Amino acid sequence: MQETIKETTKGITPSQTVGPFFKYGLTPGGKYAWNDAFTNDLVTPDASGERIRIAGRVFDGDGVPVPDAMLEIWQADPQGRFADLQDKRAVPNTAFRGFGRCGTDANGDYAFDTIKPGQVPDPDGKPQAPHILLAIFGRGMLLHLYTRIYFDGEAANSADPVLALVPADRRGTLIAAREPGNGGAVYRFDIRLQGDGETVFFDV
Repeated sequence: MQETIKETTKGITPSQTVGPFFKYGLTPGGKYAWNDAFTNDLVTPDASGERIRIAGRVFDGDGVPVPDAMLEIWQADPQGRFADLQDKRAVPNTAFRGFGRCGTDANGDYAFDTIKPGQVPDPDGKPQAPHILLAIFGRGMLLHLYTRIYFDGEAANSADPVLALVPADRRGTLIAAREPGNGGAVYRFDIRLQGDGETVFFDV
C-alpha cells in the first residue's frame, strides 16, 4: 500500500545563542596546546604609531558584569589602512593585522593592546574620525552586536559622518575616555548591553 506523505509547513530555522564560549576558543597565549591565531595584543614589532590600551567592562541590562562575553575588534593602522586585499593602500608585508579577540573575565573586564588607528575614508570618500569596529558576542544573544569605539578629544569626531547619525545625547556611549597609563595611553570603554546608558549598536 502506498503511503501518503503530507508536506509539513516549513519555517525559518531559528538562530542559536552565541555563547557561552569554551576557554580554548579564545586561544589564550600559552594556556593550551593551540595556535594563538587571535589575541588581544595587536601590537607587532614593525607597528608604528601611538601604542594604546582599550579597557573596560561589559554590563547586562541590570548593570551586572558579564563574565563570559567575547569581543572582537577590527581597525585600520595609523595611516588609515586596513590589512585587507580590498584596501589597495594596504601594505602587504606588514605584520600588523588590525584584528583582535578577547573574552571578559569574572568581573566582566576586557582589554586590548593596540596602535591608535588613523582616519579612513567612508564609501563616498569623506574622512571618518579614528575609530575601532567592535563586535560583541554573549550568552542569551541570538545575534552578535556591532558598534564603534571613538576616541575622546579627537577634533575629527565633530565631522564624522557615522557619529553624526547618532542622537547627540547618546554619542557619549561611543567615546572612549582617555586615562593616564604606564607605557601608553589607556582609553576606558564600558559596554552596556541594555538599560540605562545602553551603548549605541548599529544595524549592519
